[in-house]
Amino acid sequence: MAVRVVRVVRGVRGATSVGANDPSAIEEAVRELLGRLVSENQVALEEVAAAFFTSTPDLDADFPARAARQMGWGGVPLMCAQEIEVPGAPARIVRVLLLVNTALAQKDVRHVYLGEAARLRPDLAK
Repeated sequence: MAVRVVRVVRGVRGATSVGANDPSAIEEAVRELLGRLVSENQVALEEVAAAFFTSTPDLDADFPARAARQMGWGGVPLMCAQEIEVPGAPARIVRVLLLVNTALAQKDVRHVYLGEAARLRPDLAK
């Protein structure tokens, strides 16, 4: 009898800091973040249902989604928005919410917070 693997849609969160407000810095940070998210959660690109990016208002040199498309994510629905301004919040931060089809239990999903973004969720940052 074959074992049936149940897949559900899970949210995978991540954030990273960007060194400067320029397209290459944004691309580099997003590439590292997405690479870590898919690696740590063993996600194949075809399992990504959608990606929603936000960036702090001080990052306006490029769309974070452009880096994802350049990584081959052209078939994945991608959206960008501006993060709300909160006094005292870290500057130059890109956040992402990936919706992935996975067999992982919610407790086994690994969220990734890099650089200064680790301050946002110290409970999840490594």
